[in-house]
Amino acid sequence: MSEPPAGPDRAPLIITATLPPDLFAWADGLRRAHYPAERNVLPAHVTLFHALPPSVGPELTRLLARLCGDHGPVPAEVCGLHDLGRGTAIALVSPGLLSLRERIAEHCHGLLTAQDQGVPRLHVTIQNKVTPAAARALQEQVRGAVPHRRFAFAGLALHRYRGGPWEGVGHWSFRGKRGG
Repeated sequence: MSEPPAGPDRAPLIITATLPPDLFAWADGLRRAHYPAERNVLPAHVTLFHALPPSVGPELTRLLARLCGDHGPVPAEVCGLHDLGRGTAIALVSPGLLSLRERIAEHCHGLLTAQDQGVPRLHVTIQNKVTPAAARALQEQVRGAVPHRRFAFAGLALHRYRGGPWEGVGHWSFRGKRGG
């Protein structure tokens, strides 16, 4: 007996920016230490788009490959903490990354969810879905441990969301000569 043919993939696509290894390791350690363990199914990440339609997967892989091939590592800064109300994040600033994100958004015009239409506040969530008091307590605890520092994003990644850990679709390193 043969299996029925697979239907169209309906899993939304997510685009993230890749942190350099040392910053990723530090942020992921904070996330593992402070994110509620029962819901922490992802490593530390910087989400640029939360839910793009799966139908644009092939053209997104080409677009991301081209953008990363054209651009060198994109300058950014850790600039403190971001209060999420019921969570805590490491706040990031990167005009260059937001510019690249805008190019992707223009390419996907008409396909963006309400959440993906606005300009994001770049961040790495290290705690979420806790009480506001617990979030404030963590912010007080780690405030001095979040140094202001410059870094460069290393690339972009595309993932598929299937309800649990994300499925990797592709990863592209920034390798061009143009600055982000």
